[in-house]
Amino acid sequence: MESMSANYARPPTDKVELMARVGREWKALMEAISGLSERKMTVAGKGSWSIKDHLAHLAAWERFLCTHYLRNRPAHEVMGIDEAGFRASDENGINAILYQRNKDRPVDQILSELHDTHRQVLEDLGRMSFEEMMSPRATDPQRRPLIVWITGNTYEHYREHRESIEKMASG
Repeated sequence: MESMSANYARPPTDKVELMARVGREWKALMEAISGLSERKMTVAGKGSWSIKDHLAHLAAWERFLCTHYLRNRPAHEVMGIDEAGFRASDENGINAILYQRNKDRPVDQILSELHDTHRQVLEDLGRMSFEEMMSPRATDPQRRPLIVWITGNTYEHYREHRESIEKMASG
């Protein structure tokens, strides 16, 4: 098993390892926010996002993983952005839209949504075989395997935002 300081440059070799990484990074994220006051979660950090904004962002991208990548719904519909606007936006533009959409929502709603989307991710991944996860995405011009988006929207993403959250929580 990998430690919390493990470098995840190497993709998981099987579903057990994938789910262990997802579980480990989710647990670390939940530990990072446990005990934080609502005030602490809503104060903007250096980049203008609050801890709550980071959590809303994670929930949105987990939902995108489940609904777009795993259920093949159109990306713009999943994000709730008109198709032309979606095509014209890069990841930063989409993240800015998500931020604006969620910045005034209450912490309890964001936390509830985060836990609900995470449960859905676990259920969806639980139903898939590792072979399905390793299959190239037909809609990807580079034919990358689905695991690229699974890891990028789960444990890698949790870690990235947890590190920011921990800095904000300690400041």
